[in-house]
Amino acid sequence: MLEQLNQIKSETLERLKNAETESNLEEIYASTFGKNGTLTQIMRGMAKLTKEERAEFGKTANVVKQELEGSFAECTLRIREKEQQRRFEEEAVDVTEPGKRSVPMGHIHPLTKVYREIRDALVGMGFTTFDGPEVEYDDYNFTMLNLPLDHPARDMQDTFYINDKVLLRTHTSPCEIRALKTLKPPFRLAIPGRVFRVDEADATHSPVFMQLEGLVIDRNVNFSDMMGTISTFVKAVFGDDVKTRFRPSYFPFTEPSAEVDMSCTICGGKGCRVCKGTGWIEIMGCGVTNPHEIANCGYDPNEWNAFAFGVGVDRVASLKYGITDIRLQYENDARFLKQF
Repeated sequence: MLEQLNQIKSETLERLKNAETESNLEEIYASTFGKNGTLTQIMRGMAKLTKEERAEFGKTANVVKQELEGSFAECTLRIREKEQQRRFEEEAVDVTEPGKRSVPMGHIHPLTKVYREIRDALVGMGFTTFDGPEVEYDDYNFTMLNLPLDHPARDMQDTFYINDKVLLRTHTSPCEIRALKTLKPPFRLAIPGRVFRVDEADATHSPVFMQLEGLVIDRNVNFSDMMGTISTFVKAVFGDDVKTRFRPSYFPFTEPSAEVDMSCTICGGKGCRVCKGTGWIEIMGCGVTNPHEIANCGYDPNEWNAFAFGVGVDRVASLKYGITDIRLQYENDARFLKQF
């Protein structure tokens, strides 16, 4: 049995010398120390030996076991170091080597692109951007804009209320109040931002959408100044061939008020499915700021006049790019976005 033990030792050491991978080591370990391994099997035969022979054999077997375990540990370290070196060589990167292919780049979202076009058109006309919070006071969103407590726009079905005094703004107009309370007129402001209304999402409606509002306050500005500003703005965004017209309308915070139409960009004003055969498409609302709003902010409406207009950024994007469903602009579907 001592000869068998030495033979197991020598054979195992020889196999360890030739081992190249950790899986090789696992096989050798199992065939030596496993349940049916050679060393395990010979150790079970100790029961047949005499007391003196068992003592001598057990001592030798422990020495062999310790030597083999030490050899396994050394071999494991050697193989792991070799494997690590191999990975280093395979994964090495030559940072001086030229790139082999171009990396595909992203591009600007159509909403962002259109917003920047609108903003830049207004900035080119002397406007400055101004921002306000999306969570707004009821007073700023309604009361100070000349919307009384019983106005339909205050209905819970239209507005996301947080409590009786706080809500998610339904338009960017509360920024007019914030501007009049923090800035000294005269000024021209372009006010962008998300707004929120209780609406079922469909092809033309969304509970969250983006507006951009223009506000001008100065001495002796009037309705004709507003018409000229808006017409210039529309041409800057849609092209010099686009015409505008103004229709009487009503908004609590402007008087007089108007809806602005522009000639259809699809058919050039001849009439088509998009413009329902009229040749015109509604683009925004506008008006001369109600004197009550100016007075609510501490200014004399006899000295200061103002006008405002607001346009939906997603609506402009739909008209510019022929997008038939507003939801596509907010779903971030790569198949849709890559077209831009």
